[in-house]
Amino acid sequence: MNEKSSNDPKSLAFEFITNPKLIDRLDNIIIRYAEITQKLEDPETYKDRKLSEKLNKERSQLEKPYKLFLDYKELLKKIIDIEDLISNEKDKELKILAEDESKEYLEKKTQLQNLLLEFLVEKDPNDSKNVFLEIRAGTGGDEAAIFAGDLYKMYSKYAEKNSWNIELINVTESDHGGYKEIILKVIGDDIYGQLKFESGTHRVQRVPDTETQGRIHTSASTVAVLPAIEEIDQVDINPADLRIDTYRASGAGGQHVNKTDSAVRITHLPTGTVSECQDGRSQHKNKAQAMSILHSKLLLHEQEQQKKDTAEERKSLIGSGDRSERIRTYNFPQGRITDHRINLTLYKLEQILEGDIEQLINELKKASAG
Repeated sequence: MNEKSSNDPKSLAFEFITNPKLIDRLDNIIIRYAEITQKLEDPETYKDRKLSEKLNKERSQLEKPYKLFLDYKELLKKIIDIEDLISNEKDKELKILAEDESKEYLEKKTQLQNLLLEFLVEKDPNDSKNVFLEIRAGTGGDEAAIFAGDLYKMYSKYAEKNSWNIELINVTESDHGGYKEIILKVIGDDIYGQLKFESGTHRVQRVPDTETQGRIHTSASTVAVLPAIEEIDQVDINPADLRIDTYRASGAGGQHVNKTDSAVRITHLPTGTVSECQDGRSQHKNKAQAMSILHSKLLLHEQEQQKKDTAEERKSLIGSGDRSERIRTYNFPQGRITDHRINLTLYKLEQILEGDIEQLINELKKASAG
């Protein structure tokens, strides 16, 4: 990078942003911050108290992304200098020290990029909420159920890395391993904002253990991520529109199977929306949890309807979250994962299944800016 490009905000933005809207947003922040600073340096501005208060407030909101960008710009210069030093240094010890310093700079670069991205991507009102995460085996029989178990492990590992807590809401195990269905509540900070793009159909391509001729089989599981709505009065539900069924909870067998009809399934008749819970021994507790899930589903449905007319471009980038959409393919023979919404392919399948999904999430956030 030459000196000119290293001082050009747009060129710097392209270091980690390919979405033109995000680049324009970053440019606008830099330009507007400079304009406001210049106005606040003019004594005439303070003759109008309301104007000065308004400008100070706006400057305060822009200050953090602006300073993050300056830090990022300065860091890029340091990276260029250290790379030049590594290329030209003859002393082995000094070269090793420079390489260690370069690693630190590159880690810091990733951190700053992620922080800047958080400011540039417009916030969804549900981003800060906890979530209900539903994973269901789709086409592919036993293989789909085993893959549903792989997805459960992936999200569990990611939750652990973020110090989130997981509550099991509903579990239906498969006879040959994995899950026909598993529903979790994930509790922590800004979870929906991190996981919302995971909704959709996840396809897997691999050779099953039972396959004697080495043929690759394709199966799928669906994932639905719902923001957990704590204030249930946000959605008005008429009790007459509900059908509530109780049944005996299913499980792996033995003493863990409930002997009473404690499991609860609630159906919202006008929309056909179903929620259920069989985790607790208490029917009352299961009903309350099922109602909470139902409220979340109905609110999300309502919000999606409202966004339909104004978010077509966004949906074209990231999908609507409809479960019929194939969003991602996990190809085991090639160690490859492809997100079809943003045409991103990574050859790090093993790491991703161990919960290392930050790169996927950040790329989807960038693409979703709108």
